[in-house]
Amino acid sequence: MSITAQPSRRVKQPWPRWANTVVAIGILAVLLFPIYWMINVSLQPSGSAVGTPWLPIHLSWRGYSTALGQQGRNLLTSLVVALGSVVFCLLVATPAAYVLAQLRLRFAGAILFGVLISQMIPGIVIANALYTAYTDVGLLNSVPGLVLADSTAGVPFAILIVRAFMTNIPQSVIEAGRVDGAGHLRTFVSIVLPMSRNALITAALFSFLFAWADFLFALTLTTTEDVRPVTLGLYTYIGTYVNDWSSVMATAVLASIPAIVLLVVAQRYVAAGTTAGAVK
Repeated sequence: MSITAQPSRRVKQPWPRWANTVVAIGILAVLLFPIYWMINVSLQPSGSAVGTPWLPIHLSWRGYSTALGQQGRNLLTSLVVALGSVVFCLLVATPAAYVLAQLRLRFAGAILFGVLISQMIPGIVIANALYTAYTDVGLLNSVPGLVLADSTAGVPFAILIVRAFMTNIPQSVIEAGRVDGAGHLRTFVSIVLPMSRNALITAALFSFLFAWADFLFALTLTTTEDVRPVTLGLYTYIGTYVNDWSSVMATAVLASIPAIVLLVVAQRYVAAGTTAGAVK
């Protein structure tokens, strides 16, 4: 009786953890390289980006002083417009989300569908329509006009995010407040808003980013230098000072700081707010 030997199977070696780390570092380096190069060029003493060394050996802050002197007003305009857009979006979207989430409206589904459809309208269509309307009411070249225009993107998004969170608030909590004698407004302010903190921070952050990064409305609805966001200022800056890339990159770095700071500070609230409506 012969015994045939079975062919031995090779045991597949698991992918080592250090290899995962190397791959992750490589991907991160590729993604962050444009930011590093932007900072590197902004710190160079010469204005040309050609022949820029890989490391900023001879540091120079001339680009930042020039950027602050010539683009500081535009940065302040963008900050005021973005903060105003956040306030307006929350004032409109939060009560709308509460009504759609907790009150039994007959046409709530149709309203939500309309909110979704509004996000599919091309921005250039909205910008052209607003230009005609702003010309009639005198909102061209004004901060309120830019706030309203930027809110056209922030309000629908904020409604969807906040409503998804408020839908998960137990109905028993709302009913307990009503039993204690609180009306809809008191329940909304004292119970629903504190419980919806993560969603409100998420909606506020994205509304800020929408307004801060806006270029289309700034290009369409401003025709003078009196009110000019930094995105439009950077666009005109490149055309005027194309040979002074250190100042251009310094402006880009300064324009990136508020968004980076907000994302770092609010990242845990954003993670909780965006996933709150996914699981019931």
